[in-house]
Amino acid sequence: MERTIIVRFHTNQDNFDSDYERSKFFRSLHGWKQTVPKENKRYLYHRNGLLDEVPHVKIADSVFAVAAEHMRRVEQFFDQWDEKVEYDIIEAMMEFRKLANSLNTRNGDK
Repeated sequence: MERTIIVRFHTNQDNFDSDYERSKFFRSLHGWKQTVPKENKRYLYHRNGLLDEVPHVKIADSVFAVAAEHMRRVEQFFDQWDEKVEYDIIEAMMEFRKLANSLNTRNGDK
């Protein structure tokens, strides 16, 4: 058993200066795909977000779990968006890999 942290966040659109800023938050968290057309070709790039760099398990649209050892990085990210995004954490004792496997199996990702 290891400490696993469940993170739930909420964005309030009124707290953001623009739709662009809100989109920037989600891109910074989840990453995004960028398509660059050049001549007769299209180049597709994946731009990493925090969750590309931190092992996590998506539980719902605004809920994910991380091993406690990565939580400091997650907190630093959310602290940058302190006035725009609210988040809660729940500490749990579970095997992170088993949680990931069970959710992936349930969602058909395995």
